[in-house]
Amino acid sequence: MKATLAIARRELDAYFATPVGWLCLCGFVAITGLFFALMVSQYSYQSTQAAMSPYMAGELTLSEYLIAPFFGNIAVILLLLSPALSMRLFAEDRSKRAFEILLASPISTAEIVIGKYLGALGFLVVLLFGTVHYIALLYWVGTPDAGVIATSYLGTFLLAAAFLAVGMLASAFTENQVVALVTSFGFLLGLWILSWGESFAGEKIGAVIGYLSVMHHMEEMSKGLLHLQDVVYYITFIGFFVFATHQRVEAYRWQ
Repeated sequence: MKATLAIARRELDAYFATPVGWLCLCGFVAITGLFFALMVSQYSYQSTQAAMSPYMAGELTLSEYLIAPFFGNIAVILLLLSPALSMRLFAEDRSKRAFEILLASPISTAEIVIGKYLGALGFLVVLLFGTVHYIALLYWVGTPDAGVIATSYLGTFLLAAAFLAVGMLASAFTENQVVALVTSFGFLLGLWILSWGESFAGEKIGAVIGYLSVMHHMEEMSKGLLHLQDVVYYITFIGFFVFATHQRVEAYRWQ
């Protein structure tokens, strides 16, 4: 356990020791801030229109018109950022020939993989924490649904954690960080596009596609709906790719 935490701390510190980590953090806060400002402006306009129409007043809610779309935009940003955050997890060590030293140490493969993954998750938490002040502003000017906010954060975290698990596996297969980035992004984009087929397929096939889609489960949470099957889906998804990474790293010990 100590070795796992030590590796996690090392990986988390590495994000703040390189320009890439700071660029991702500053870019994430800046872009989400821009989206938030634009969406608040649009919501303010819609509220003004609703005040003039009693039929619209009951339909205009913070959860539907602001919170859910805001976290949907965060999901898109994380789709772009996650491959950049995960590309270095194993590829960097392999390119610097530090990976062999790590494998030769008395640290198990599971400790290495979980430690690196926890380090990436730690930076993800820092990213999401950078959006808390936006939610604080909502409480300052209104009364947003705390349940919707909580499930939206949970869904966003699980979605991004799934992205990082895919990126970590891609990084374990190559020592070129660019190759890892492109591979993981291509795979994640395919999973994202898969959700589009839900509306075009038949009822049964559409249900299967919807369940396999990483976005479908997050969208349910952004509505304030917390179902066990959505949480189980993400845990299973993450567990599969972490296990696959473990198997790939373990194979290096026998080469």
